[in-house]
Amino acid sequence: MKSVIAFRRPFAILMMVLMLFSTVGVAHAQASGAGAGVPPAAVSTDEILTVEQVKVDRVQLLSMLETQEVQDRLAAMGVDASQIEDRVNNLTPQELAEFNQQLDDAPAAAGVGGVVGIIVLFLVIFVITDMLCATNVYSFVNCVN
Repeated sequence: MKSVIAFRRPFAILMMVLMLFSTVGVAHAQASGAGAGVPPAAVSTDEILTVEQVKVDRVQLLSMLETQEVQDRLAAMGVDASQIEDRVNNLTPQELAEFNQQLDDAPAAAGVGGVVGIIVLFLVIFVITDMLCATNVYSFVNCVN
């Protein structure tokens, strides 16, 4: 135990020297890797967000194009399914943004009207059955009896 305590200080000094050399070596390697000792230019948050948004837009577009209905429509138009991913990946960020804008301007959720109608129908049915004392779904609806 006393031998461990005796070598504690020299061991700590050795470790500090090794850490110093490894840190300086890494910093030197990074600076020389950037070219001529010039640190790499800072990347703005806007640039990172733009690049990531383009990636997200591509993934969303590809996932939308993978549905069977869209595949059938594209096949009817003569577009080969194997070329779809290549075409989407070759879109420039501007073309991708224009395409997404066209999708946003298109009538969204054309089939949602039927779903909303069914939900409203069920709500009305539950209100009527609550009024007839057949169910007790809503506490604010009183029985007619």
